[in-house]
Amino acid sequence: MQKRTLSRRTLLTALTGAGAAALAGCGPIRRPVASTVATAIPDPLLFEVDGGLGVLRGADRQTIPQAVATADGRLIHASAPDGADTALWRVDPTSGHASDRLGLSGRWVPQTVSTDGTLVALTTEAVSATTQRPAGRERTPVLIVDGGGVRRRLDLPGNVVPEAFTSDHDGLFVLEWLPPHAPDRYRVRVVDLATGTAGPLSTRLKQPIPPGAEEEMRGDGRQAVLAPTGRVLYTLYTHQPEHRHTRDRISGRPGSDVHAFVHTLHLDQRWAYCVDLPHPFGTGPAEGHAMALTPDGSRLYVVDVTSGVRAEILTEELAVRGVAPFVATTGPAYAAAGVDRLYVGAGPAVWTADLSTRGGVVEHPIADPVRGLALSSDAARLYVAGETAVSWHEPATMGELGRVATPGLVELHGPADSR
Repeated sequence: MQKRTLSRRTLLTALTGAGAAALAGCGPIRRPVASTVATAIPDPLLFEVDGGLGVLRGADRQTIPQAVATADGRLIHASAPDGADTALWRVDPTSGHASDRLGLSGRWVPQTVSTDGTLVALTTEAVSATTQRPAGRERTPVLIVDGGGVRRRLDLPGNVVPEAFTSDHDGLFVLEWLPPHAPDRYRVRVVDLATGTAGPLSTRLKQPIPPGAEEEMRGDGRQAVLAPTGRVLYTLYTHQPEHRHTRDRISGRPGSDVHAFVHTLHLDQRWAYCVDLPHPFGTGPAEGHAMALTPDGSRLYVVDVTSGVRAEILTEELAVRGVAPFVATTGPAYAAAGVDRLYVGAGPAVWTADLSTRGGVVEHPIADPVRGLALSSDAARLYVAGETAVSWHEPATMGELGRVATPGLVELHGPADSR
């Protein structure tokens, strides 16, 4: 997991001295230009709808009720009941092409997929590893499937939710919820797919975690982001009452008063580490937090629009480099990052911040409350999802280039990567 940086006193002192001046220096509000009405969207997009995953491709829209996509949106695994059994197939969102259907005995839904899209883990009940708590159960059936059929059928003891595959496909990271019949906390473990046994992760120093030192989390998982290399998964957690990191359990330290952190899971080396976020992160609603990686994966930005702060994390060092004031507002927050610009959406506005000059924040009003932000793979377009439409904009000026209606959209996932 990851590190802390500024103490509460240091942060409050910095904000008191610099916050008002920085925000007072924000650039002028730019009103949206008249939109160019479009009948086709330039890039295939994935988004969440009530009851499934949606795909926008050109002028076509597709809804897949039971589906999970790779982190880059390059491939979708979908399932549907087939009598008492299940049909499973793959969809290429850039072309719409679907593979032949594979028959699975019993009822299953896809839960998570490997970063390269070749393996999928299915469970009998889909649960978001980031935002949901499973119902009580003593055992968890899991099916591991590849293009050739069922690779492994597991009956895991306890109440577990598959989260991600290891890079070598030999392991499955899971959230183990405790106690299994009435879960109120969870820990991250890795299941050996050859033996079906679960065990602890390693520390960042690649040392086994001693028995009793695994950290147990009680807070809210807000968002997960995969590094461009596909080897590291970052998950933002908030509201962690009486939480102690593994490093504190091992050393015997009591831990610190931290209410939010970024859980870093190395899918290749099988270790985890937490980057602690300083006060006031985590004290406000979880939905007011968002994070975004720069395209090269070197910097991770976390914003809390409720408190009006943003943090910059250096991913190589796993350390917070600094905290700066940001716009304070309400509502669910969403973020995207380019090479030198950070975009944050909340309510009916998107704010942009120049990361190269560390200049002020510029507000861009949007027609609808924001439900997601995403840059196209070539960084030429910023997509802004609203309650009724998705619009796309020139990233530097936020001038609107076009929009399409998207009734029923819940949240934007991002563009499908055809590379």
